[in-house]
Amino acid sequence: MTTATRSLVQADDPNQNSGGPFALSHLDALEAESVHIFREVAGEFERPVILFSGGKDSIVMLHLALKAFRPAAVPFALLHVDTGHNFPEVIAYRDRVVAEHNLRLHVAHVQDFIDRGVLRERPDGTRNPLQTVPLLDAIEKGRFDAVFGGGRRDEEKARAKERVFSLRDEFGAWDPRRQRPELWSLYNGRHAVGEHVRVFPLSNWTELDVWQYIEREGIDLPEIYYAHERDVFARGGMWLTAGEWGGPKDHEPVERRLIRYRTVGDMSCTGAVDSDATTIQAVIAEIAASRLTERGATRADDKLSEAAMEDRKREGYF
Repeated sequence: MTTATRSLVQADDPNQNSGGPFALSHLDALEAESVHIFREVAGEFERPVILFSGGKDSIVMLHLALKAFRPAAVPFALLHVDTGHNFPEVIAYRDRVVAEHNLRLHVAHVQDFIDRGVLRERPDGTRNPLQTVPLLDAIEKGRFDAVFGGGRRDEEKARAKERVFSLRDEFGAWDPRRQRPELWSLYNGRHAVGEHVRVFPLSNWTELDVWQYIEREGIDLPEIYYAHERDVFARGGMWLTAGEWGGPKDHEPVERRLIRYRTVGDMSCTGAVDSDATTIQAVIAEIAASRLTERGATRADDKLSEAAMEDRKREGYF
């Protein structure tokens, strides 16, 4: 166990240092903390893996991992749980990044488990809740003892109470009674055989921090994060994209609208928002003015019940 540097500096401009010549800016402090977490895991665990969906959080996470070990290669493989209903632009981005950085990628396909009769399609066509079994199967077969996730505490109340190092039992389940305190950023990676630890290097980041960091670092994203015209239909207060998953139904007319995505995932439950933000500066201004969290605004699976995210955490998904 080691201690991370924590010296967040309050400043209107996150890139500006207002605490003297030796203080870190807000983004520099967040970056330093995340880099420390990656290096801590590399020193404590034998077989870590990074969950990579092609979303902005996992993209930033990979960028930080590259920085943490540069000029050496990232000592972790990537793991993607492919629902089969992912946005094509995101899958193309994933494969391009893997090839560019010569990374190792494991893909767990939900469709394989449906074909084998292990899982059944849901009546609403949503496959996000079906990801848990393929994920836990991949962790067991890969003997991964640390699994990096891009969760942030500002996303949803179940994530707000999550530790940076989150112990999971031999069934992948989260038990709040077994979580360790992390005072002064002391991380405890101890676990028994069969157990693993979920690690969240972006826990202390907000959605706005992520976008400001993407701007500062010049990080490339899938184009669906920026405003574009797309055929969508309304369901559950969100704009969804038509696809093989079963939307739209006969009573759901399709409209061509100027939209963008705040988060990406399974098309069946990931909603778009009306937006004319075609540049990263416009996106940052939009996020800064928004009063809705990205998951509250754009994720149907989080609205299945009041405790949907909490239930998924206990089952082992995140």
